[in-house]
Amino acid sequence: MLNIKKKSKGNSKIFLLGINKYLYVAAILCLVIFASLYLKSRYVVPIERVTGASSLLMLGDLNNDNKWDINDKKLLDIIINTPWKFNDNTLFKIDINKNKIVDTEDIRILNKLYSVETPYLLQTSTTPFATPAPKPRELFRYISDNEYIQRPAYGLQHTAIHTGPVNFLSNIILTSYKSPYLTRLTQEIYDEALRFSFIYKQRYENLSHEESAFVSEQILIVRKLFNEKNYYELLLNLILLSEAGETLSTKHQTNFIKNVRYLADDLRKLLNSSQYTNFQKGKSSWIDVFHDLDIINKARAGIDTPLQKLEPARDLTELQNYIDRAEWQYYKSKNTNDHFHNLINFAQNDRRYLRAVSNTSPRHQDINLQNHNLPMMLLFSQAMIITGNDKKLAVGLLDETIRVPFFWLKALPAKIRPSSVALEHFLLPGNMEDGSDKSRHWNVFGGLSLYRSPEESLNLAFQREVEDVRKANYSPQAMTEFIRDMIANCYGIYHIVSYNKINNAE
Repeated sequence: MLNIKKKSKGNSKIFLLGINKYLYVAAILCLVIFASLYLKSRYVVPIERVTGASSLLMLGDLNNDNKWDINDKKLLDIIINTPWKFNDNTLFKIDINKNKIVDTEDIRILNKLYSVETPYLLQTSTTPFATPAPKPRELFRYISDNEYIQRPAYGLQHTAIHTGPVNFLSNIILTSYKSPYLTRLTQEIYDEALRFSFIYKQRYENLSHEESAFVSEQILIVRKLFNEKNYYELLLNLILLSEAGETLSTKHQTNFIKNVRYLADDLRKLLNSSQYTNFQKGKSSWIDVFHDLDIINKARAGIDTPLQKLEPARDLTELQNYIDRAEWQYYKSKNTNDHFHNLINFAQNDRRYLRAVSNTSPRHQDINLQNHNLPMMLLFSQAMIITGNDKKLAVGLLDETIRVPFFWLKALPAKIRPSSVALEHFLLPGNMEDGSDKSRHWNVFGGLSLYRSPEESLNLAFQREVEDVRKANYSPQAMTEFIRDMIANCYGIYHIVSYNKINNAE
């Protein structure tokens, strides 16, 4: 009996081993089959590898009813008269010839299309049509979800520019230029001049005395640049006028905020003054510079405490500092990946931002920080659009995006690399040595105004900058950077607090 049991156990063990062997082989075969199917679906059948989403855009269909008819014609007439009341996508649909400008050819083709209601009749209609028309397939465009839609420049003659404050620019696009670059530049100038004319007409009755003076001064600069044919600087000054009119309002500003901008202007004047030149040459002391700054600060910002007596900025015993930091971090982390992608997409493609951010100088040449404020205004304005007009969220978005490195730029050989590009960060305003630095100053102290108050933010900025210049033993180089940092701080505080977007786009 014992032998039988042992034999029975041995047979069972052999049987089980056989089953396990077959199961093992079957498992291997299943894995091979699944792996083959995966490889085939992943690498052999291309359609299953496509992950990008897109939508079909019907050019010329202005009311989005998937038709071309008289209703689109009526809407086109309204858009031509008031283009700035309509969004970028709508203007993009008008650019039928795809030359990045709304021109007379676009209007001729669209009017004809709306009359025959199908692109197949554009060339075969009994009514003669001299202008070559797009093929039917060209009137459709696939737009990927992450593609940036660039608003075409407006190139039609308009009464608003003829009757507006910059009417001397009304014929700039009628001149024939041999240079395609210059032609494009003048098209953008006309477009921006028309944008500003609409904004000015909308707001001129409610302009404060300070705003009227600012506009008049800027228009004189624009006229001077036009006479000198300095078209690039002319375009930047027009963009500044448009942004100031479109996003800022001094009507409900406090006197302190109004004076913060003038404080930045006074700091620029100090950098160009004879007394500061004497300091740089060693003919006067840093104490003299601080004395001049104290006079400016008291007159503009009401700061009575001399800079020399300011305490260090960080008080580790103050609970509010930790609360502010936690709230700041919360808004930074609240931004989504889409927010970052949209802002980077804007910075890489928007023509107005690219014009502004390209205005850099060789190292140490932009002493007055002239190249910096306008690009930051445009970045913040876009961040506000992306975040649904939440200022704290927009500040957090900029704070994180400023840190995004583009390592491919560093891969360029030093001999061909532009010396004025901010190497360490993407497409930021400023020169190579301070692109990200001044951007963070502008954004951080502007943002602190939202968490504390503009007065506290400015005082904290002075405390931090004075501490830095002390550590550098008040050297001329450190003193210059101290003043330049404060210029960036002032403009950030002024703009972020004053920002009040006028948005009528439909």
